[in-house]
Amino acid sequence: MPRLTIALGIVLVVLGLISYAATAFASWTALIPSILGLLLLIFGLVGLKRPKLGIHVALVIAAVGIAGTAMNVMQLGDLFAGTAERPAAVIVSTITFVLLIAYVIAGVRSFINARRWKDQQAA
Repeated sequence: MPRLTIALGIVLVVLGLISYAATAFASWTALIPSILGLLLLIFGLVGLKRPKLGIHVALVIAAVGIAGTAMNVMQLGDLFAGTAERPAAVIVSTITFVLLIAYVIAGVRSFINARRWKDQQAA
């Protein structure tokens, strides 16, 4: 799980930098995926030494990221209708949202599998 966290962090940093450049450096909010990615990268590295701490914090960050990007994801209908005020923000937020949802699902599955393995070892 720490390696997945690090990989996701790198992807989000790159996504944020690309979106910032694509919007002609107009607003720092285009860097929000990079900020999330940097935090995930840091806690992924922490997770290499202390998996429980690093991954739990990374999943909390991912959950906050999901909540934060959900508002723009709700504007997908406007994007498809061609009436979105900030189409780049909607697209980047949706990509970030989907990546974070997949990460949280993978994290929960990892916790469930770890619990099952621990229970089997105790029996």
